[in-house]
Amino acid sequence: MTISTRGAAKAPAVLVLEDGRAFRGRAYGAVGETFGEAVFSTGMTGYQETLTDPSYHRQVVVMTAPHVGNTGVNDEDPESKRIWVSGYVVRDPARTPSNWRSKRSLDEELTAQGVVGISGIDTRALTRHLRERGAMRVGIFSGDALADEGTLLARVRQAPEMSGADLSAEVATKETYVVPAVGTKRFTVAAIDLGIKGMTPHRMAERGIEVHVLPATATLEEVYAVAPDGVFFSNGPGDPSTAEHPVSVMQGVLERKTPLFGICFGNQILGRALGFGTYKLKYGHRGINQPVQDRSTGKVEVTAHNHGFAVDAPLDKVSDTAYGRAEVSHVCLNDQVVEGLQLLDRPAFSVQYHPEAAAGPHDAAYLFDRFVSLMEGQRA
Repeated sequence: MTISTRGAAKAPAVLVLEDGRAFRGRAYGAVGETFGEAVFSTGMTGYQETLTDPSYHRQVVVMTAPHVGNTGVNDEDPESKRIWVSGYVVRDPARTPSNWRSKRSLDEELTAQGVVGISGIDTRALTRHLRERGAMRVGIFSGDALADEGTLLARVRQAPEMSGADLSAEVATKETYVVPAVGTKRFTVAAIDLGIKGMTPHRMAERGIEVHVLPATATLEEVYAVAPDGVFFSNGPGDPSTAEHPVSVMQGVLERKTPLFGICFGNQILGRALGFGTYKLKYGHRGINQPVQDRSTGKVEVTAHNHGFAVDAPLDKVSDTAYGRAEVSHVCLNDQVVEGLQLLDRPAFSVQYHPEAAAGPHDAAYLFDRFVSLMEGQRA
């Protein structure tokens, strides 16, 4: 990715998909060029959390909501220390932000962090195209990066694909850090950072958990060096079929029967650890309005998603695995994609979505309480 400063914020720009379709608009954020996987997010709010979610590493995010940036950017809501999206696509950017917490405009933040974007295009048409053709490689070009579309298309087709991408170590912490419990400490959790969002350990800390956030490369010995009452595997980017090390570590945790909780990428890791396959979804689930049913209660939750891969597990039967019986606990009501797994003979479960509600609804907050209950049961 190459960028220049904001001086040409109104410069012409073009978005080129790998199947040859192009959309022309104006530069938004930094001016230059960028490449990634084109995906769309259906959230009408929470753009700051989306931009800073490490799970979006190497993806160009298309916002389906037409008007973006009206609340500006603050210093409280980022989910990590930087913006991770490769590029950003909006139809109608706000001219002036209006919010009492706003420190700067979204355009200024994108520019400062070198994120190349495009505005003024028909994002509805682009979203419909991705729904029909599937997520695909894309490039955004503006300023000196502009050239004839044939040349730009060739460059897009040279960019790496998301299938086969091993990305979690690129976004994870390099050093272990600790998020202290709020109030009285009740438990210690080792959290494997595969692309963790800042709100996730905070949600555990609110429940009296001291969270030790470990690098994606942490060994089983390093996990148990913190004497955990439970182990957590986070969300993150990339293809789960490449995640051999996290799968091996999780299998070690399952062997020891330590309470285990995984979300998003962590759900896919649990699927692989149990012997299930994973596959790439046509266009994925992204946004904060996805309906999921908890099959144990029948309750339907509105949930926050960001995943392009899913677990291939049977929906309507209990499966025998090396670690006992397993079943699908949650399912997406839009397309019947597996949204959660649980073991019936060991204290382990996972969900494919983001229960920390950053951004998003709070329907799934009970999952952190379920994790606490597993640790209480193990201690008893």
